[in-house]
Amino acid sequence: MKIILILLLTILASCKADENNDSSIPTNEQLFINGQIYTVNENQLWAEAMLIENGVIKAIGAKQEVENVASENAKVIDLENKMVMPGIHDVHLHPLEAASNNFKFILDGDETDPENYSFEIEKAVQENPNLEWVLGWGFDIYVILEATREPIEILDEISTTKPIAVMEKTSHSIWVNSKALELVGFDANSPNPTGGVIMKDEDGNPNGILIDNAGNLIVDLAIASIPNNEENDYDGLVNFALPELAKNGITSICDARTYWKRNHHLTWQKAENEGKLTVRANLGLWIYPTEDDGTQISTIKSLYSNDPNSFLKINQIKLYSDGIVINTTSVMEEDFLIDLFNLSTNNGINYITESRISHYISELEPTGFDFHIHTIGNKGVNESLNAIGQSGTAKGRHRLTHIEYVNPSDYSRFAELNVTADAQVAGDFTKPEHWHENDELVNPSLNENIIPLKSLNQASARITLSSDWDVSAVNPFIGMQNAVMRTPQELSLSETIKAYTKNAAYVMRQEDKVGTLEVGKEADFIILSQNLFEISATQISQTKVLKTYLQGEIIYGK
Repeated sequence: MKIILILLLTILASCKADENNDSSIPTNEQLFINGQIYTVNENQLWAEAMLIENGVIKAIGAKQEVENVASENAKVIDLENKMVMPGIHDVHLHPLEAASNNFKFILDGDETDPENYSFEIEKAVQENPNLEWVLGWGFDIYVILEATREPIEILDEISTTKPIAVMEKTSHSIWVNSKALELVGFDANSPNPTGGVIMKDEDGNPNGILIDNAGNLIVDLAIASIPNNEENDYDGLVNFALPELAKNGITSICDARTYWKRNHHLTWQKAENEGKLTVRANLGLWIYPTEDDGTQISTIKSLYSNDPNSFLKINQIKLYSDGIVINTTSVMEEDFLIDLFNLSTNNGINYITESRISHYISELEPTGFDFHIHTIGNKGVNESLNAIGQSGTAKGRHRLTHIEYVNPSDYSRFAELNVTADAQVAGDFTKPEHWHENDELVNPSLNENIIPLKSLNQASARITLSSDWDVSAVNPFIGMQNAVMRTPQELSLSETIKAYTKNAAYVMRQEDKVGTLEVGKEADFIILSQNLFEISATQISQTKVLKTYLQGEIIYGK
């Protein structure tokens, strides 16, 4: 009897095994073979094959080992010896601003005569007669400041009845005509708003240049006048920005300036609700410098969203500690060598002071918000680290972005406070050969180590690299090439890739899901045209993304 029972059990087990291996049963397994898969997982940096099921990595490693795990009818994709790596994270960019049709013209950034800007601006005014305002982008502030007449006169010659506002290519100043000034209420008696400057002529009248937050107030007013401004944002996001991100292998981003008063967060939510969100996105709600703190904090708390099953999260705060060097508004330990504004001090301007940053952290970190703080001057960096030290806790994953000038005494504080150092090196101005172009602005000795990546890395700081698109190119391989070639403040290639993947995933609180390629993580990855480790550093920027996968699904490539 026992023998018969054993035989029956054996037959049943055999039938069950045959059923499990039945090649007629559909499967959603994808088996990627014959690849050079760079995992960014220190325990297994390279692999030949990867098996994905339901958007999750089921196996990764040697070809034979992974094939043994796959079912017989898994879909096989031959990588043809191409390099694969995790999807790129860009934790500082401005996709809505880069893509929106709210800006009606773009000026030539290489133009040296400001009078030559008039043609494009006048053309935009004529082509948009029904718009209350005409907005544009792209001038160079020093080109304007070196004009032979006041900047306001150039625009007033085009129109004194329709307000015109032009954003400087760094977004840190706005050029306006007299009608724009009238509508915002700026005149000879107007005080400078918090975080900004109303530049004036020799007679004390506004000259048409609004620095930093003074310009932001103008743009807010102008965009509010556009009846379909939110539709323009949505159209730009869905039809330009998201495809452009996918094309460049970017699967996760942080919107680094989500203007909640302009309903930017609703634009993102609409894209997600309609199934058109092809990127994991963390929104950084903007802190308005002139807003009442209590009111602003209450509103921001109400917008917090951190659904673990959603690609979209509203869980970051973006604020500016200071301005930028070329405007002489970055907050420095020493005075600038030129004085553009004739203020009581000449070492920069705080958008948000150290004490206010500390207050916002103490109020918003317990809700779950991480802070993304713009800091360019060495004092701005120091003050922001101080604020985090005062009010931050072990729960926070805060970061300072730009970090162009950092006191050596602050290098070690990044690791001590668990603050991420986020940098952008895609722009030519960040290359060492351009550092001393700032010698006329700040002490030349400070220009020996602008954006000190190597020094911060040696001090055990967590480093992320990002684009600041559309100030710089969104292509991450330009940033990678510049990062490894910027001696004496370079990173190794492996450190650079880690900055764009694993470290950035930590910043976005998704290191348990993505950032490396390993079993159990979701399949966000890209296939490249060349192996970054087998080419000259000078060829990295020529790399093309052949395919981009998000959660195992192709979002770019055939």
